[in-house]
Amino acid sequence: MKTLAWPIEENTMSFPNFKNKYQKPAVFTPSDFMAYKKEAGRYPEYKSPEGIIFGYDRRLMELIVTAHKVIKVDGFFGDLYLLDETDGKIAVVGNFGIGAPTVVTLLEELIAFGVKKFISIGTAGTLQRHIKIGSIMVCEKAIRDEGTSYHYLKPSKHAYASPIMTNKIKESLEKFQQEYFVGTSWTIDAPYRETIAEVKRYQKEGVSAVEMEAAALFAVAQYRNVEMGAIFTISDSLGELKWKPKFHSSRTKQGLEVLYKVALDALTQN
Repeated sequence: MKTLAWPIEENTMSFPNFKNKYQKPAVFTPSDFMAYKKEAGRYPEYKSPEGIIFGYDRRLMELIVTAHKVIKVDGFFGDLYLLDETDGKIAVVGNFGIGAPTVVTLLEELIAFGVKKFISIGTAGTLQRHIKIGSIMVCEKAIRDEGTSYHYLKPSKHAYASPIMTNKIKESLEKFQQEYFVGTSWTIDAPYRETIAEVKRYQKEGVSAVEMEAAALFAVAQYRNVEMGAIFTISDSLGELKWKPKFHSSRTKQGLEVLYKVALDALTQN
């Protein structure tokens, strides 16, 4: 059996390939794209909401749409619903996929639409043995092991959540008497390349969880000067250096429902 011979090229460049590109202006902006949508008759017909909840779990989105009176807004990738109970001031967006590049593209367009406050709610895998399935984590910073954030901010190990939004999330959790912990996440683009060596290293550093979006969302929010927070429920574990998925457990489902309630309350605070 022949083995495929792939070309081997020595890496002589840093990432991104163009040094200090975060300081340079873009060829076109999200505002340019939204203007194009307006010219093409594809611009959203409704007034911009004040706050957005990003939801990645389809079951949670179905629950929200079923249990709440909503107005669907066309013109964005994924499904955006204005929540009638907030007089359209808060919306939830889902069914757009997963990963930093996807959600950041949507975030950029929503910022250009006029939204200023965001909370990302979703699942995360714990790296620590003592953290249980269904636990609630407030993410205050995330390790930048994805590519998107480096096109917005200079290289650094972490990207940080908005302190204002993070404090609002904590206040809402305490209002509902919900147990939670504050931690650091490892954001990575390649879930099937989370290695044992990396998990061991981050365990020693005290990193709580791993997911795919937070670092990029935090970086873009800082770059665009908007508020961004992130809260997770623990859905799987790498703590024993083996993958233990519990995405469909009742604890994970309950955790996601708590995240939605908390995010909605946090975004409606003055």
